[in-house]
Amino acid sequence: MNYIELNLRVSLDYTDILTAELAELGFESFIETDEGLNAYITEPAFDETEIQKLVAKYADQTAIAYEVSSLEKRNWNAEWERDYESIEVANSVRVRASFHQPDARFRYDIVINPKMSFGTGHHETTAMMLEQQLSLDFTGKTVLDVGSGTGILAILAAKMGAQSVLAFDIEEWAVENARENAELNACPQVTVLQGTIADVDSSNRYDVILANINRNVLLAEIPAYVGLLNSAGYLLVSGFYEHDAADIQQKAIETGLTLIQDMAIREWTSLLFQKPDENAAA
Repeated sequence: MNYIELNLRVSLDYTDILTAELAELGFESFIETDEGLNAYITEPAFDETEIQKLVAKYADQTAIAYEVSSLEKRNWNAEWERDYESIEVANSVRVRASFHQPDARFRYDIVINPKMSFGTGHHETTAMMLEQQLSLDFTGKTVLDVGSGTGILAILAAKMGAQSVLAFDIEEWAVENARENAELNACPQVTVLQGTIADVDSSNRYDVILANINRNVLLAEIPAYVGLLNSAGYLLVSGFYEHDAADIQQKAIETGLTLIQDMAIREWTSLLFQKPDENAAA
C-alpha cells in the first residue's frame, strides 16, 4: 500500500496543534522539520479537501502552505535503509538498524527497525530521553512508557535491568513495530498495548514513567502519571520546546513533583522529576 506524504510549511509554534488535527484526520506518523511538519497517511485514507479546510482554519493565525506527494512503500523502505545512520548517545548507547554490525564499544546496543523510517531515535527529544535514562537505576524496577512509538525507550529500560515495562501507543502500526523491536532486542519483559493513559490499569504503580510526547498531552496527563507513580518514583518527559518547559514544570510542581535535572538540545527540552519519598524521615 502506498503512503501519502503531506509537507506542511508552517511556524514551529503550530506543529503540535497541527499534529493533533492531522491525527484526527487519520494521519499515522509525523516528523518535525526545519520548515514545519511532514505527516504520513495511507493513500486510500487521504482526503485533500480536509487538508484545504485545515489550512484555511489556521491561515489567519500563521503563514501556512502544503505540498502532497505519493510514496511507494517498497521504495520508501529502501530509501530509509540506504540513508539510515546509527545514533550514539553519551558513549553508552548505540541505536542501529539490523543491517548495521554491532559495536562492542557501547554498553547498550539497541536494534530498531522502524516501519517506514518513523521513530528511528534521531530526533533530539529521543536522544535526550535516552541520555537521561542513563542516570537512573532501572534494576528490578517497573516502568511505564507513554506513547512508545518504536519502543526504543522501553527497550533501553529493559536492557538496563527493569523487571517489567508496559509500553503503549494509540497507533496500531506503532504497537506492532514496538512489539517487533522488543522481540528483536530479546526483551520479553516489555509488554506493548494499543490505547491511551486511560487504558492503563489505575491499580498498578510504576517506579519510572517515560513520556516523550507533545506539550498539550503532557499538560493534560501529568496528574494521571503522578497517580501511577510509586513513592520516590521518577517521571522523565520530553517532546516540547524550551519555551514550554516552564509550563510543564509548573504542572509537575502542582502535582507534587520535584525537578531533578533538565537538558536542552537545539531548542528542545527534557525534564526529570521525582515524586516525594513517603518513607523519608520528616
